[in-house]
Amino acid sequence: MAETHVLFVEDDDVIREATQLALERDGFTVTAMPDGLSGLEAFRTDRPDIALLDVMLPGMDGVSLCRRIRDESTVPVIMLSARADSIDVVLGLEAGADDYVTKPFDGSVLMARIRAVLRRFGHAGGSGTGDSGAAGAACGVLVFGDLEVDTEGMEVRRAGAPVALTPTEMRLLLEFSSAPGTVLSRDKLLERVWDYGWGGDTRVVDVHVQRLRTKIGQDRIETVRGFGYKLKG
Repeated sequence: MAETHVLFVEDDDVIREATQLALERDGFTVTAMPDGLSGLEAFRTDRPDIALLDVMLPGMDGVSLCRRIRDESTVPVIMLSARADSIDVVLGLEAGADDYVTKPFDGSVLMARIRAVLRRFGHAGGSGTGDSGAAGAACGVLVFGDLEVDTEGMEVRRAGAPVALTPTEMRLLLEFSSAPGTVLSRDKLLERVWDYGWGGDTRVVDVHVQRLRTKIGQDRIETVRGFGYKLKG
């Protein structure tokens, strides 16, 4: 099985070198870059399987780099932030990141997050197929008003026009569409979509739901205050 290629962009020399060594010991191939511009060039040249981006980078910050990557690819992105600042977290997720880790981070936590993302995306670095919950249960074409979800072809159309979703957004929509009208809690969505076997930051869910709403219709997913979200049948 081919090694998973990680692009790691971090301006702190100590963190960059130590994390690169840890990733390589864990079996990953790593391209490590010290700034956003060189990170973007490496992404376009090497086409990695996953990108780890620090938020605060010289030349081009991590949020801007994430947006540029997302404009060109659906490759999974994990943001690294030295602060648990809500602005950093939300900006990174709104830019298209799939998850984030706050520095200083424990190496085992980072590896677990990377492998969880890779399992969802079906890359070699994950231990499993990534098929869980609705992703493996639903089949056929599901229709909700002007929204069509092809669970076999992994395609979505709205009023006949294709809707481009990231793999994380697609898995989130599959969870909702497998149980229309059923309220899904944030914790349940973290477990099923993000593969968290532990408590996670529910802002990840909230931002991805909002991103999904902008693509499939703001009124398609309803917020049930104090409980979670549900897809209108």
